Amino acid sequence: MNEKNNISRRSFLKMMGTAGAAAGLAACGNSTSQTVRTDIPEGQMTYRTNPSTGDKVSLLGFGMMRLPSVGGRSAREGNEEIDQEMVNELVDHALAHGVNYFDTSPAYCRGKSEHATGIALSRHPRNTYFIATKMSNFAPATWTKEGSIAIYRNSLKELQTDYIDYLLLHGVGMGSGMEEYEHRFIDNGMLDFLLAEREAGRIRNLGFSYHGDVKVFDRLLAEHDKYHWDFAQIQMNYLDWKYAKQINPRNTDAEYLYNELAKRNIPVVIMEPLLGGRLSNVPDPIVAMLKQREPEASVASWAFRFAGSHPDVLTVLSGMTRMEHLQDNLHTYSPLHPLSEEEFAFLQRAADRMMQFDTIPCNDCKYCMPCPYGIDIPAILLHYNKCLNEGNIPESSQDADYRRARRAYLIGYDRSVPKLRQANHCIGCNQCSPHCPQRIDIPAELHRIDHFVERLKQQTL
Repeated sequence: MNEKNNISRRSFLKMMGTAGAAAGLAACGNSTSQTVRTDIPEGQMTYRTNPSTGDKVSLLGFGMMRLPSVGGRSAREGNEEIDQEMVNELVDHALAHGVNYFDTSPAYCRGKSEHATGIALSRHPRNTYFIATKMSNFAPATWTKEGSIAIYRNSLKELQTDYIDYLLLHGVGMGSGMEEYEHRFIDNGMLDFLLAEREAGRIRNLGFSYHGDVKVFDRLLAEHDKYHWDFAQIQMNYLDWKYAKQINPRNTDAEYLYNELAKRNIPVVIMEPLLGGRLSNVPDPIVAMLKQREPEASVASWAFRFAGSHPDVLTVLSGMTRMEHLQDNLHTYSPLHPLSEEEFAFLQRAADRMMQFDTIPCNDCKYCMPCPYGIDIPAILLHYNKCLNEGNIPESSQDADYRRARRAYLIGYDRSVPKLRQANHCIGCNQCSPHCPQRIDIPAELHRIDHFVERLKQQTL
């Protein structure tokens, strides 16, 4: 082990999906255009040690938010059921190659992720893996102590375990920020309850995942001497390292979040190392830049190396819907080759160039869903980003490539988003934006995209 410094038709469809499924999956994990690598080194996974418990945690963590469905997509999309057989195969393959950290939540996969995770993991000895789940009491109806405790006890039941290795206060800073944090965890005595559960050993590590209001993040760190956080989960990648706040003024640069945790020796769990797939589907000029440097490396592997190269990172989560996502990530971390200072600077130059592309910072987390009017918000935003990256957002009908770009956008839009779920149905109710971890003004973006689409249709650009 490396320490810190170191076919049936159904099976074919599950692995390859339809053309539409492949497009969707590219936003969920590593780029689907990468060659599948099967020569994965065994016994070479990089591990980090948790100072609180001595746990040796695999640097690659399995995020159970984008589990495969029976139709080959992520089970977060549509109404398809989770493909339990494929989940079992992915979990078995991950465990066999050294992955031992599995992160889920009562909120993932339309409330079914914990159940599927419990089935897959319970087939293995309990001491061979660590389970991370969350206190996902987002709905005001669950803010009572009884309601929150019911969520916690149901997690134990669904995961088929009598203890949780890593329990997180889910999404602190979201919604109304400090007020919501106090309602969810302080006023109802829920944090005191979880601290007692840690003392009793039913929670081995207690931490939090942070989104949104940095005042809440700073408060939790200021109270570290009181609560003794065992770990914290933040969004970190080479674009958010210095540009999160520039992308959205209400976000916080990952450099600040990471350094504040490192100062206090709080182990860091990384979420969104690929920004919901955006860093595996970067604009073509960035692809060329990365490929010129390392022709055999996947685009996604650069992002995973960036996240894993920081020494206080305990594990890096990846939502791996398909086997090739898992295999590519296993290559990256078996073992990790940390970025050199020069490579770190190279990635920052790549981030600088990416900021020239006005993409919408949607991570496809689907916290904005369901829309009460049936709009497929993530699909609309991701299609816009995809066309922007591919040069299919014409600025004027005088553009040299206008006809091709117009056709690509409009045909792709109708294929990606059913007409009844497109942006023109947004009435601006704004039930979505308060739930967005990226703090996107979703109605404004939908109206902007709808206006752009109408001008394309009417050819009035």
